[in-house]
Amino acid sequence: MHPDLTDPQNPVESAVRAKFGDAVVERDGFRGDLTLVVKRDQLIEILTFLRDDPQLKFDLLVDVTAVDWPEREPRFDVLYWACSTSMALWARIVTRVKDGEACPSAVGVWPGANWMEREVYDLMGVPFEGHPDLRRILCPDDWEGHPLRKEYPVGREEVAFTHNLHTYKPRPVNISPDYKDAY
Repeated sequence: MHPDLTDPQNPVESAVRAKFGDAVVERDGFRGDLTLVVKRDQLIEILTFLRDDPQLKFDLLVDVTAVDWPEREPRFDVLYWACSTSMALWARIVTRVKDGEACPSAVGVWPGANWMEREVYDLMGVPFEGHPDLRRILCPDDWEGHPLRKEYPVGREEVAFTHNLHTYKPRPVNISPDYKDAY
């Protein structure tokens, strides 16, 4: 972890603010992790800048994920965790997306974003504009809904795995109102 990430004048934030100005709408340095919330329409430009800037050299996309905030508008935070392996810098770049609104795809910046964005699409339902192959990656193609959304119902039926598929007889799972003896 870079020692200056809690400092508002760290090299990553300073470079992004100098180049993009008001594109950064929020920042956080909680526990030494730099988080920059950026405008959705400038996300790809900022990620490209982080990758190409000779002083930063963000060469590794570590993860792409999303957080569901159903009570807030825009509902989703889409998070890109990036690392500069040669400069020992980390940054989390976040953009906010409304339900049904597409987030720009970072596959053109880091090809490794392909499967990560597909996972976010599959489990959270966030589409990615410009993604070369946006389809489910974990759930079956005919699956209804997106399992990591907070309104998705918790299972009330046994799961049929392939080893017991031929003897599987669905049975309801009784869950008490206070969930104490649910399992």
